[in-house]
Amino acid sequence: MTPTITHIKDLVERCRLGEQRAQMEIYDRYYKAMYNTAYRITGHSAEAEDIMQEAFLSAFTKIDSFKETSTFGAWLKRIVVNESITAYNKKVKLGEVSYNDELKNEADDGGVALNEDDKTNKKVRLILEKIKSLKENYRLGLTLHLIEGYDYEEICEIMNISYANCRTMISRAKESLRKKLQDHEK
Repeated sequence: MTPTITHIKDLVERCRLGEQRAQMEIYDRYYKAMYNTAYRITGHSAEAEDIMQEAFLSAFTKIDSFKETSTFGAWLKRIVVNESITAYNKKVKLGEVSYNDELKNEADDGGVALNEDDKTNKKVRLILEKIKSLKENYRLGLTLHLIEGYDYEEICEIMNISYANCRTMISRAKESLRKKLQDHEK
């Protein structure tokens, strides 16, 4: 077992005992990644910030339910994804009008740190920008599949859709993204 894994397991055990210093260490270690995950799903920094905070509260409250069948980071990420999907579904159900997010953050590039000068990074920026411009369900499906790394079965469960619907949606989302990128090149 690597020292990092041992250290995380030790922190989790200390969190189970209610040690606030251990909770703060875990928070410091994971907050950027969890914020970026929530931001990629919701597309709004203030909402992502709220979701991330709620996810940490939930994780620390329910730390005894962490069975170590996966890494702590994966368990926490699943909480963040579930909270983000819940917020997304609530927004879609209520038909909320999207707002311009004035609180710009380091994750405005979809959670990817980019250097302005690099030609490859400009392509990454363009792709992330085009993903943001997709229909909401396409954007969400592609984000979960391509950026977060979830497979079709997991996406079906998260989005509450059938396997066939999931594959079709992601295929159409990829095609839509491909067209938007081709139109940009013209």
